[in-house]
Amino acid sequence: MRRDLHNDLLILLYDVARHMRTYGDQMARAHGMTRAQMIVLARLERQPDLSQNELAAIAEVAPMTIARLVDSLEALGLVERGVDPDDRRVWRLRLTPAAAPLLGEIRRYRARLRSVMTRGIDPAVLEDMTLALHQMKENVSARRLVEAST
Repeated sequence: MRRDLHNDLLILLYDVARHMRTYGDQMARAHGMTRAQMIVLARLERQPDLSQNELAAIAEVAPMTIARLVDSLEALGLVERGVDPDDRRVWRLRLTPAAAPLLGEIRRYRARLRSVMTRGIDPAVLEDMTLALHQMKENVSARRLVEAST
C-alpha cells in the first residue's frame, strides 16, 4: 500500500505543485506581494499589451480575478492600463519601468527553482515530461469543458 502511494502520479504531481507554490509564496512575501501578482507580472513581460480578458483567458481565471490583481499591481506602480487604440472600451496592460528590477528577480528565482527541480534529470526526459504535462493539461481542460456543457 505504501509503495502504491509513493508511485501514485496524481499524488506526486500534487506534492510537486505544492512545493513550488510554497517556494513561490516565500519569494512573493519577501517583496510584499502574492504569488499570483508575480505570475501576472511574468506573463505580461512575455506578452505585453494584453487586455484584461486576454490575460484572464491565458491564466485560466475569471476576468474579475485578473481585474483585482491588476488593481493591486497598478497601486504598486508596476502595471498601467492603457487604452486600446482600436477599442476604447478595452484596457491594454503594460508594465512600468518600476517593474524591471522585480522581473529580474523573478527570472533569477525561476532559474533557481528550475535548477533545483530538474537536478539529475536527463534533458530528453524533461522534454518528454513537458510534452506529457501539456497533454495532461489539455485532457483535463477538454474534459472539464465537456462536463460543464452537459
